[in-house]
Amino acid sequence: MTLNPTIAAITDRIIKRSETSRSDYLDRMAVAADDGPRRAHLTCGNQAHAYAAMGADQDRLVQSPAPNLGIITAYNDMLSAHQPFETYPAMIRDTARANGGTAQVAGGVPAMCDGVTQGQTGMELSLFSRDVIALAAGVGLSHNTFDAAIFLGVCDKIVPGLVMAAATFGYLPAVFLPAGPMPSGLPNDEKANVRNKFAIGEVDRAALMAAEMASYHSPGTCTFYGTANSNQMLMEFMGLHLPGSSFVNPNTPLRDALTRAGTERALQITALGNDYRPAAAILDEKAFVNGIVGLMATGGSTNLVLHLPAMARAAGVILDLQDFDEISAVVPLMAKVYPNGLADVNHFHAAGGLGLMIAQLLDAGLLHEDVRTVAGDGLGLYTREPRLADGKLTFVDGPRKSENDKIIRPARDPFQKTGGLKVLKGNLGEAIIKISAVAPERRVIEAPARVFHDQDSVKAAFKAGEITTDTIIVVRFQGPKSNGMPELHGLTPSLSVLQDRGLKIALVTDGRMSGASGKVPAAIHLSPEAAAGGPLAHVMDGDILRLDADAGRLENLTAGFLDRPAAAADLSGNGTGVGRELFSAFRSAVGLANSGAAVVV
Repeated sequence: MTLNPTIAAITDRIIKRSETSRSDYLDRMAVAADDGPRRAHLTCGNQAHAYAAMGADQDRLVQSPAPNLGIITAYNDMLSAHQPFETYPAMIRDTARANGGTAQVAGGVPAMCDGVTQGQTGMELSLFSRDVIALAAGVGLSHNTFDAAIFLGVCDKIVPGLVMAAATFGYLPAVFLPAGPMPSGLPNDEKANVRNKFAIGEVDRAALMAAEMASYHSPGTCTFYGTANSNQMLMEFMGLHLPGSSFVNPNTPLRDALTRAGTERALQITALGNDYRPAAAILDEKAFVNGIVGLMATGGSTNLVLHLPAMARAAGVILDLQDFDEISAVVPLMAKVYPNGLADVNHFHAAGGLGLMIAQLLDAGLLHEDVRTVAGDGLGLYTREPRLADGKLTFVDGPRKSENDKIIRPARDPFQKTGGLKVLKGNLGEAIIKISAVAPERRVIEAPARVFHDQDSVKAAFKAGEITTDTIIVVRFQGPKSNGMPELHGLTPSLSVLQDRGLKIALVTDGRMSGASGKVPAAIHLSPEAAAGGPLAHVMDGDILRLDADAGRLENLTAGFLDRPAAAADLSGNGTGVGRELFSAFRSAVGLANSGAAVVV
């Protein structure tokens, strides 16, 4: 199928915009690759330190040119998504050994859970943890003894941080191995209903706790289509996973077979073999465009609009919000997965999953097929799915028709003709909105502003019954410079209840919502943020604001509002407690949200 002309034009624009930075990046990677096997540059003393704990593998590391894999792991046993990684290093080492290679855990990276920190002080470290992860992975790989890297990570900031590191060490092949989602528990819509009832006092905390525990109940990723599962989609669309591996449940024979196969593939694609596939060659402009297409077609997380520009910059590729907006305008929304629908990712996978969507999008000319991936050349490889036959892993042609058209629809007959995200521009700055779960009649709202400086104040106003008319809730001083840009997902139950009462409600903020952003229209990531002198600092209670997601506009209709003095928030409390002291340098150096809110790239 001929490539869609808009996709082609956007890709060409990104290539031209990135010409200097990408060329410089590739030159650096080529110089590093020309140095040959990494261990050859270490002294005997360097190597002895690196191999001292390797037991029976010591001789092979010293004497053999066979590849050595560096494992970067986000394992911890507090978080369900990362707990399955406990057994991966042993499996990877055994597989490498059986195939003539070696593997070592090069280092661990932090993996915090936004579900645990949601609405808590620790959430103010969440976005910055992405850059910490990139730094920590860089420290692990800096030992320079590895011929390829295997990355173990799933959730919100972990995968983006690992991709930033993979790009920085782009002369090494990089294979990402997922853990998979937990089996389905309490349906997400039932959980949301209990949360709403708790917000208005119809059920007690015991009922709320029971619903939450029934939803998040076992090892594996949360089953809604938030940032964690959007990350897994992204790795498949960008060719860093093995085909069809994203949504296979943990601790199953197929999951283990895919982990072993990913290890074998990492051994095969080092510079020591005949199929060298460095991460730098995979993470190109076309791969990032394919990732954005996947984000739009699946109705994925708004957080990836923050992360993708940062990931791309690490590979010398420059993305801007207009790229997202124009891709969204031509890519159909083909999936309905909670919070955009009732299904969870297990249902999505059973209905045909990512392989079906990639096949449909390729046929529609909306994806670049001519890309390099860890599996081989061409994105068509990702229309296959893994199967176990007599204990042996094989890849077979995936489905070409949805098993449930309430979950996945064909590109020619989608849920809606455009993707799930829009860019909003106007005299308040530049923001994004996720509209895949917002009813069409709620996508335009003109109403008085009610201004808050933290989400707890919004909740208090709701509980006091102060919001009784159509209102645009403004929550400012929530950007990366203010307090690390925490997610404000805890506002969702209160705002949903107000909307269910018949009010027209919207949120405008320089903070984040989350991958679980739902049915209330929310203009988020507003740039410049209030703490950086953005127009949002000039808004007052009663100003008439207009959010028009159809036209892509966000305006303060009150004449002369920019002539007022900017509001100033007391941010002194944001600098201490629960580790915030350690991140003052991050808050002062962080970039704008519309360019990735990054510190290290």
